[in-house]
Amino acid sequence: MTESHSLSAEGLTLSYGDRTIVEGLDLVIPPGRITAIVGANGCGKSTLLRALARLIAPRDGQVILDGKALHGRATKEIARTLGLLPQSPIAPEGIAVADLVGRGRHPHQKLLARWSSHDYEVVGQALAATGIEELADRSVDELSGGQRQRAWIAMALAQETDILLLDEPTTFLDVAHQVEVLDLLTDLNRDRGTTIVMVLHDMNLAARYADHLFALRSGRVVASGDPGDVMTSELIREVFDLDALVVTDPVSGSPIVLPRGRHHVSAPVSDPAAPLAAALTPLPTGA
Repeated sequence: MTESHSLSAEGLTLSYGDRTIVEGLDLVIPPGRITAIVGANGCGKSTLLRALARLIAPRDGQVILDGKALHGRATKEIARTLGLLPQSPIAPEGIAVADLVGRGRHPHQKLLARWSSHDYEVVGQALAATGIEELADRSVDELSGGQRQRAWIAMALAQETDILLLDEPTTFLDVAHQVEVLDLLTDLNRDRGTTIVMVLHDMNLAARYADHLFALRSGRVVASGDPGDVMTSELIREVFDLDALVVTDPVSGSPIVLPRGRHHVSAPVSDPAAPLAAALTPLPTGA
């Protein structure tokens, strides 16, 4: 099991030039849990995640890791606790999977030091945990989208961090690979106690896989808490400017969002349980 670390933001204001993206934001990441940050495009989700990883310096306020301000601390010290998997990471051309994963050991090594038996052991464990041992000698360029994402997650595991930040880990993946990656992250959280913080566009996957949600609009947190409490039709309207029905997912028991558009909409639903009842109606035998 990993150690429990605290990560929070206090009065955080983030800007690009004269344009303010996040302003006066306060939040506390629940340790040892899976947290999803959701919101419309341009609301500041990825900017916030980059600040939590110390890739962006705050204009005001601070990010706090274990009671100390994140900025100003040694990079290797932070990298031994906190790892980031950015959107669409790019691997060096022709690099093998094992070599990519091995780069996660950098924060733990001294300059010009040789690899220890522990380094090799950790890389092997990361490959095994992500189910890509048989791909160790393959070029990352040859992998499918889901396999490539597993390789990047394995690299983050080899870094032996207790907090893992992921920016859209399911981007460009088909549905099967999206579920595969999110199942893997759930395994890491449950088996190792790793704190997972991820930005997700898909509200339904966020509600299914996260223990805690932060909903952002225009750089501010408008709601936070358990998905069952946070995910409402009113919140969807406030955050996404979208009219939607929120019902219980018959597969997971989590909230599921059913958007209403201008087309392909049946008569107004007076009973919110109606879509659920329809979903649970079994297909005729042989259908």
